Amino acid sequence: MKKREPDRRSTRLRENREELVELIARALPEDGIIDSQPGLRLARASSPPPQVSAIYQPALCFVAQGGKQALLGRELFSYNPGSYLLYTVNLPLTVRVISATPERPYLGFRLTLDPALVASVLLESDLESKGGEDRMAALNVSPIDPDLLDAAVRLIRLVGRPAQQKVLAPLITREIVFRLLERGEGYRLNHLRTGNRRISVAIERLRENFAQPLRMEDLAQELGMSVSGFHHHFKAVTLMSPLQFQKHLRLQEARRLMLNEGLDAASAGFRVGYDDPAYFSRDYKKLFGAPPQRDIGRLRRA
Repeated sequence: MKKREPDRRSTRLRENREELVELIARALPEDGIIDSQPGLRLARASSPPPQVSAIYQPALCFVAQGGKQALLGRELFSYNPGSYLLYTVNLPLTVRVISATPERPYLGFRLTLDPALVASVLLESDLESKGGEDRMAALNVSPIDPDLLDAAVRLIRLVGRPAQQKVLAPLITREIVFRLLERGEGYRLNHLRTGNRRISVAIERLRENFAQPLRMEDLAQELGMSVSGFHHHFKAVTLMSPLQFQKHLRLQEARRLMLNEGLDAASAGFRVGYDDPAYFSRDYKKLFGAPPQRDIGRLRRA
């Protein structure tokens, strides 16, 4: 009996993974992305596309086939069909596909987490984790389990079936959140519960005022924390110091301004708070791997 249970678990995982690949490949017969419902994005790529740097909203990410990486500050998180990526605050991530070929394209999806829905599940379940959530990293890669993967497959089955999707998708999404709670993700999900969580508020303040000089004392005082306590808790959640977080916000916005609005490097750097073009170019190269002009040229060619 003890041997049969692991065998059943392995069989469920294998069958669900195979079905997930089939479902996403059917929904996306060619490379690209689709938003099949609000908050659910499917993706396919036959070769690794250029990495994407952006502010990502809290989400749960699955890889059905291939592999992917997310870079947060200096921390690199790799995930594949045997794991999932979860992040529960707005984070400046650099994301890239690392395994994709025409024969075995990358297939995956991202489910944005609605704070109201997460709060509802947290309140109704008996698995809520209380306290300490502002000291836990908001991003992590964890092994997938059969129940969570099963719920994910049932959610993707609804793609292309709007009537079923409208009724059943919210219920399955609630189940997915519950399965995450069962796996001990309550501390992390607590970041989503309300808008007055201290670190979440700090992140929003930095997003709203990233081009302005950061006064750590003022922000810590607003949150009712000491400067050292604020710095420690912020880094525990985001894996970056407030200054590093602000720098990532500035550089990603500068990249967007150059790519989408045609600004030159000096103008984009000044717009996001850099007074010294050389300093801006140095920071930009450190984050994106190339000076501004070369990086933007590469993105436009791609």
